[in-house]
Amino acid sequence: MQYLANRQSGGRGKACYLHIIATFLAVVLGAVLLSQPAQAQNGLGVQARILAEGSQITRDDQHWRLELALSQAVPFRFRLLTLPPRAVLDVNTLDWSDAADLLDLTDIRKGGLPDGWARLVIDLGGPFVPQSVSQQVDAETGQARLSIYLHKTERDSFEARAMSETGFVARFPDRFLHPDAAAHGASSASDRVRPVVMLDPGHGGIDPGAERDGIRESDLVLAFARKLREELQRRDSVDVAMTRDADIFVSLDGRIRAARAAGADLFISLHADALPEGLASGSVIYLLGDKASDDSAAYLAERHDRADLLAGVDLARNTDDIARVLMSVAWQDTAPRSKSLAEAFVDSIGSHGLRLHRRPVQAGAFSVLRAPDMPSVLIELGFMSSPRDLANLQDPDWTARMVTAMADGIESWLELDQAQSGLRRR
Repeated sequence: MQYLANRQSGGRGKACYLHIIATFLAVVLGAVLLSQPAQAQNGLGVQARILAEGSQITRDDQHWRLELALSQAVPFRFRLLTLPPRAVLDVNTLDWSDAADLLDLTDIRKGGLPDGWARLVIDLGGPFVPQSVSQQVDAETGQARLSIYLHKTERDSFEARAMSETGFVARFPDRFLHPDAAAHGASSASDRVRPVVMLDPGHGGIDPGAERDGIRESDLVLAFARKLREELQRRDSVDVAMTRDADIFVSLDGRIRAARAAGADLFISLHADALPEGLASGSVIYLLGDKASDDSAAYLAERHDRADLLAGVDLARNTDDIARVLMSVAWQDTAPRSKSLAEAFVDSIGSHGLRLHRRPVQAGAFSVLRAPDMPSVLIELGFMSSPRDLANLQDPDWTARMVTAMADGIESWLELDQAQSGLRRR
C-alpha cells in the first residue's frame, strides 16, 4: 500500500494535469472502442463474464475441481492459506454475479476487493494442494478457461505450499477470508496492494514476428515470459500479469488496456527481433523516444507498429499533437522512471555475465510504450538474425540466467523507485 500511496501522492498542480490527461484519454479510448467491432471491444481490458456453459465445480473427499469458462482471459493470482485450510483465487475484471448459482455453496465466499479485483475463497476442510492451476485461451474466439484442480495430501505437504494468513494480509486485502467477514463485507487497515508487473510477449497469432529456420519470435518470447512469470511468482514479491498467454494476436492498444486493467506498475514488452543487415547482437532495452537512436531502432519501431495494420488498427492518433502535449506532463514523471528501469536491467544483465548490445539503452517511437501512466520498456532479448543470439534464445541454461537477471533487475528497480518516491513528491 505504501508503494502505491507514494506514487499516487503529489501536488495540486500535478493532480490537475493528471485529471485533464485522464479525461482526454477516456474520450480517446471511448472513440476507439466505438470505432471497433464488438469482438474487438470484448478484448483484454474489458470486464470478463463467466459463461454458464463449460463452468462447473465438483468435489469429493479427495478432489476439488473448479472450471470457469470466461468471455476473455483475465489476470489472476492463487494462494493456499493455513488455519483453517483455504484456497484463495483473486481475479481482475471479473463479475461473480454470472456464477451465482454455480458458486452458491456454504464453503465458498465471493465478492469484490477494494483494489478492483474479485475474490473467491474456498474452505477446503482439509489439506488440499494444486495438481494444476492454468488458464487456456481459445485462439479463434478469445474466450478462456480458468482451471484449478486440487487433490488431498498430507498435512506436511500442504503446510509446505501454503502461507499463513498473517503473511497473506500483509500483501493483499483480507476480505472474505472468514465467513463472518463475508457477511459484513468487512475490511481493515491491513489491506495491501503489491506492485504489479505486466509482461508483454510481443507479436502472436497472425503476427509471428521474426522467423528463422522454422522458429518464430512470438513462440520464443512467450516461452520466456512464462518462465519469468514463474520466477517472479516464486519470489513472491510482486504480482504478475501477461498481455497474452497463448499464440493469439493482441493489438498494441489492447496490450496497454490489459496493463491498465491489471493495475500494472510497470510494463515490460519482450521481443527477439531480426535486423536486415544481421549485424546487431546482444540484449537491448528500448525507451520511448520521438527520435530513434539509430536506423535499427527506427526499423524495429516501424516493424512492431506495422503488426497492428494487419488487423486494421489505426495507430495514427498516437502522433496527435494535442495528445503529445497533454501526455508530456505525465511523462515528466514516468520517463525518468522508465530510464531508471532500463538501467537496472543493464546492470543486472551485465552482472550475470550475459551479452549486451554495444549500445544497451536506446530509444524509438514504439507505440506499445506510449502509456503515460506507467514506466515502460521494450527489451530485445537478442536478435534472431544473429546466429549466436538465436542459439542463446533456445538454450535452457542461457534462458535461466536471463530470467534470473531480469527478475533481479525488477526487484532492484522497485526498491530504488520506492526510495525515490518521496523525492518525486516534493
